[in-house]
Amino acid sequence: MPSVIAAAVQCSPVLYSRQGTVDKICDWIDRLGRDGVELVVFGETLVPYYPYFSFVQAPCAMGKQHMLLMEEAVVVPSAATRQLAAAAKRAGMVVSVGVNERDGGSVYNAQLLFDANGELVQHRRKITPTFHERMVWGQGDGSGLAAANTAVGRVGSLACWEHYNPLARYALMADGEQIHVSMFPGSLVGEIFAEQIAVTIRHHALESGCFVVNATGWLSPQQQQQIVADTGGALAAISGGCYTAIVSPEGRLLGEPLTTESGEGACIAELDFSLIDKRKRMMDSVGHYARPELLSLLVNKAPAHPTRPMADLPSGGAGAGFSLPDTAPSAAESAGQAVRVPVPEETAS
Repeated sequence: MPSVIAAAVQCSPVLYSRQGTVDKICDWIDRLGRDGVELVVFGETLVPYYPYFSFVQAPCAMGKQHMLLMEEAVVVPSAATRQLAAAAKRAGMVVSVGVNERDGGSVYNAQLLFDANGELVQHRRKITPTFHERMVWGQGDGSGLAAANTAVGRVGSLACWEHYNPLARYALMADGEQIHVSMFPGSLVGEIFAEQIAVTIRHHALESGCFVVNATGWLSPQQQQQIVADTGGALAAISGGCYTAIVSPEGRLLGEPLTTESGEGACIAELDFSLIDKRKRMMDSVGHYARPELLSLLVNKAPAHPTRPMADLPSGGAGAGFSLPDTAPSAAESAGQAVRVPVPEETAS
């Protein structure tokens, strides 16, 4: 069975600078490439930085900070993504990076997965921003609820509290992920956040029977003070919560996890793929341990667009084989029975 050298990097952004942060990430890629690392994962929306302001400021006060984030956010594709792709190719490394993505007048929490040849093989968006994040980011769609083939195997990705959506995680399990990329912001909420991350990533490794490579960001004390000065927010709200680690399919930690006190660094471990078979021969959540005739998942993986040509509808129009679900409750719904909502065939998978 193959093995892969993986690294999860815990590092700070270059605060308020897209270019500075991209340069820093590329330096990490070059350095780890010289050490033989084949897969590297960076923290959630590390480029240009996580929107800490949205956690500590009232919506009516965050306009200036939101505008600055929009200006520094990453367009896909752009010079920033080409620089990351070139670094991945130069190092012969699969690279996963969290970015604030700008698309028109909206910003999204995006995860970019570059293959070892520099190709962008997956560009997905967090499906539901969490709590305060909804003031900053738009919603993603189901097209990213899939694993991607890479030089190191099939890689699935989720960001932060997407891991608390068991159906999203199951979609990736069912798509055969061998390595799960997990990202959290770090320097947020306090140490209870780090404790929750540790539980979350180990649980997913056990359920999926895959490796989990998890990276959180980190803020230096100087950056924390800068954010406090710029937002008027509380220091405690942007402290703690860092836990960068790699987990085996058996739920065991590989390498030494990095915590808030660790500061910047990389957790590096060898991923022995025979451990996937060792786990799944006993518990395969989408195979011999599944009961699809009792429990199954319906996933819409169609990309969401604000407009849709009429010609794309069945038989060329809304009046020919396509109708919206009736909004009035049916007799079964009124009686409290489970009802399956019809989904157009071309959007269901």
